[in-house]
Amino acid sequence: MKHLRKWQLFWSAFIGLGAYWGAAMMFIDPTGVKWGMEPLLPLLQQLPLADVFFQDFIWSGIVLLLVNGVTNTVAFILLAKKHHWGALAGLACGIILMLWILVEYLIFGFNFLSNIYLAFGFLQAGNGFLLWKRTKALNN
Repeated sequence: MKHLRKWQLFWSAFIGLGAYWGAAMMFIDPTGVKWGMEPLLPLLQQLPLADVFFQDFIWSGIVLLLVNGVTNTVAFILLAKKHHWGALAGLACGIILMLWILVEYLIFGFNFLSNIYLAFGFLQAGNGFLLWKRTKALNN
């Protein structure tokens, strides 16, 4: 169980920090030009309420920060404190990441980076599930 907890801490830190970095990139250059993201903006601008939320990457950065950054930070803290909700929080973060990537597929299509992060979400959710089952079994 010790290794499962360490892996779950790793996934929460890695994915959470990646979300903070991605959001920071969107805040630093909302046009996406500096990071090569500008081809994605016209795809976002086809979504409902695009005239309000998708004129640049600011709202996308805010959502990325909240949905994947903050949730993984909370999961990391719970896991580090060995809180009984830590494993379940990690499992939820993996599921959230997989859902996030599925939405990306709908908007942008398949791409290498999204495929990698889908795998990361699967590994995080799977590890969280195993940790949750082991924690539950030890407490019964």
